[in-house]
Amino acid sequence: MNLKNKKIIITGATGGIGNSLVKKFVDNGSMILATGTNEEKLKNLKNEFSNILIEKFNLGDHSKIESFIEAANNKLGGLDILINNAGINLDSLTIRLSEENWKKVLDINLTSTFLMCKSAIKKMLKSKSGKIINITSIVGHTGNFGQTNYSASKAGIVAFSKSLALEYAKKNININCVSPGFIKTEMTDKIPEEYKIKLINKIPAGDLGTGDDVSNCVAFLASDMSNYINGETIHVNGGMYMA
Repeated sequence: MNLKNKKIIITGATGGIGNSLVKKFVDNGSMILATGTNEEKLKNLKNEFSNILIEKFNLGDHSKIESFIEAANNKLGGLDILINNAGINLDSLTIRLSEENWKKVLDINLTSTFLMCKSAIKKMLKSKSGKIINITSIVGHTGNFGQTNYSASKAGIVAFSKSLALEYAKKNININCVSPGFIKTEMTDKIPEEYKIKLINKIPAGDLGTGDDVSNCVAFLASDMSNYINGETIHVNGGMYMA
């Protein structure tokens, strides 16, 4: 996959998909700076993968994103790939959804992605190449009960990424999305078994996906094998939604 020594930032690295992403790129010899908000989980990640860099960082602090990218670029000795995987959900029926929780989800999931991309592209322009992979979600395409804020943020990432890809395609910078369906993580482990069975029945593949299913796709988009793919969203959902 020609990912050896590629310098990569992975946000949301301590979650289920984030862990799979770190492992995938470590296995491919990449240089990684992993971020998250849970210091204990970051330390556990460092214990498992001793050669990665870790950085506790709250993406909600927008004023510090540019300086974070600058510091990460210096620590890694450059920046080849940015993977925006971090995200939050604050679910509620719309009639009960507060404006505060609407804004929190949009701020972390969408606005932070915009600011991370903006700062990263400045570095990539200097090296005349780069890859950005933004992690969206199936619900950004289908919608989901009780997730108007989350769905809106994920749909926004798709449209944002398409526009960004148009702007920087001629600069040898590729921007694409990966849209996971329902993946086996701590979040889906909390789904009541009765509802989980109903959910699986809606998936043609007959099961939830794994973190590896997502990281395999991300690794492909991060590699030179995907150089002629730009502004696209690859769906990893077992056929639950076919674009």
